[in-house]
Amino acid sequence: MQDSPDTSYRVTADELRQFIERIERLDAEKKDISDQQKEVMAEAKGRGYDIKVLRKLVSLRRRDEGEVAEEEAILELYKEALGM
Repeated sequence: MQDSPDTSYRVTADELRQFIERIERLDAEKKDISDQQKEVMAEAKGRGYDIKVLRKLVSLRRRDEGEVAEEEAILELYKEALGM
């Protein structure tokens, strides 16, 4: 027996609603995490740490060590060329 158009539409609408609700929950969780990160940064800043440098360190730790070392070597080479 084949589903009537009304039945298949309801199933699709229910599935769509579930996807939307999951996305909304994830967005809420993402906002909570973002707020927590801001709190940590504010706490670090309050203790005298440079937030811009902390963000750079977090970014560097995400990357491959070899890639970072190569970039730093090139940066040093360029700085030497400019007499820095």
